[in-house]
Order: sequence, then structure tokens, then C-alpha cells
Amino acid sequence: MLSQQIIDCLNQQINLEIYSSHLYLQMSSWCAYKSLEGCATFLSQHADEEMTHMRRLLNYLQETGAFAVIDGMQAPPTDFNSLTEMFEKIYGHEKLVTSKINNLVHLANTEPDYATLQFLQWYVAEQHQEEFLFKSILDKIKLIGTEGQGIFFIDREIANMAANRTQETTAMN
Repeated sequence: MLSQQIIDCLNQQINLEIYSSHLYLQMSSWCAYKSLEGCATFLSQHADEEMTHMRRLLNYLQETGAFAVIDGMQAPPTDFNSLTEMFEKIYGHEKLVTSKINNLVHLANTEPDYATLQFLQWYVAEQHQEEFLFKSILDKIKLIGTEGQGIFFIDREIANMAANRTQETTAMN
């Protein structure tokens, strides 16, 4: 049985994952509007992935007999000054998600709630990958630049990342 504090924190994480999905979907729409189809596809995939993260949390709460609560949330931003700014915001957001997961892990370890601690280990590894992914995208943007044809090459590189994710997902199924 989960403590009320764990339930509340897991519910907060559920809602943060939903917000993350909405954020990336909105960013995908911005990219599509700016004719950055590769980035739009990549972020749309990422929005779907965030909903999968939410469902894992939701299922865990349900399996433990706890009540999952979906709250209202603030709308994500709709406009960005540049592709670089957008990916910087994503990287900052992923660091926030990592800190929230780390807080959950600390709470589960402190209570102690070993089942929840074990469940959260997947999220710890996932967040490490997420931060690495978006840091590497920012590194590529800095390396290639966004002037002239640079933005075209960045969009193409991110389109390749989206295609690779699709192949990986297909291979796992």
C-alpha cells in the first residue's frame, strides 16, 4: 500500500508527463508551421513517448489500488524565437523532469517503499537518456549553426533521428 505522500507525488508526475506531451506536441506544430518537418516529426514522436510515460505511472497507481488524478494544466507556450531557443527550453524541461523523478526516488527510499523505488528505476534511466538526447541536439545545433543552410541540415539530422526511433520501436514490437 502506497503512502498518501507517494500517491500525491506520483499524481503530480502523471500530470507533468501529460504537460510534457502537450509541450512537445505544441512545439511539433510550431516546427511544422516553420517548415521544419524533421523536427516536427521528431517532437510528435516524443509527445507520444511522454504519454507512454504517463500511462506507466497511471497503471502503477491503479495496480496498487491508488487513485490516479488528472488535473487541469497550463497551456504550453506556442511561439519561439528560434529553433535553438526551443531546444534549450526542451533541455531545461527535461532537467526539471529529472529533478522531479529524483525527488520521487528519494521519497520512496526514505519511506521506505521498495516497490515504488524499483518501479522508478526505469524513469531514472529514461531521464538520463532524455537529457543526453537533447544535450546532443543542442551540441549539433551549435556545431552546424542555424545561419543559411544550417537550419536545413539540422532539420535533416533530426529527421534521421526520428527515422531511427521509428525503426527501433518497430524492432522492439
